[in-house]
Amino acid sequence: MPGAPRRLTEAELAVDPVDAARLLLGCVVEATRPDGVVGVRIVEVEAYRGGDDPASHCYRGRTPRNDVMFGPAGRLYVYFVYGMHFCANVVSLTDGVPGAVLLRAGEVVTGVGLARARRPAARSDAELAKGPARLTGVLGLTREDNGLDLTAADSSVRLLAGDPVDPDEIRTGPRVGVAVAVDVPWRFWVDSPAVSSYRRGTRRTR
Repeated sequence: MPGAPRRLTEAELAVDPVDAARLLLGCVVEATRPDGVVGVRIVEVEAYRGGDDPASHCYRGRTPRNDVMFGPAGRLYVYFVYGMHFCANVVSLTDGVPGAVLLRAGEVVTGVGLARARRPAARSDAELAKGPARLTGVLGLTREDNGLDLTAADSSVRLLAGDPVDPDEIRTGPRVGVAVAVDVPWRFWVDSPAVSSYRRGTRRTR
């Protein structure tokens, strides 16, 4: 019988966010909550750097909000947006150098029934984790999970290696909804009905 999926390591994730983004496609984020376990196979991500990426939360330096994004690699960076949603990121690069990958969309592969209960408005299973807020919601992640080590053996949220994705199957394009660096092609995805809809950001002008 095949062994249990292995966790990704900090060393594997301590790379440029663009490389980490490609690595994460096909991997599984699995979260254990009091009501059960849900696992999501990642099919869409976005890379964000630090001081050289004006779309990044770290572009203007370290703050209490973005502190986790400065490492170590493999930590979970969770933030609140629009006063109503959480988004989840996997921290990359080396400790002290900011970088992270936003988990944009995925396919529920474990705990589908629980995921449906958490997102009863979803019209199909493909919509359960279609978009960063939906993905975080079906996993049951909140601000309390900010800073968790996804590579630790005892972590309640784990990052598991999946089947490798053929580089020729990876698509790339601009990130969704950013106000600056709108044409930087750091969104990566694979063909899946769970990939979110593209919404071009509005270029910020002075």
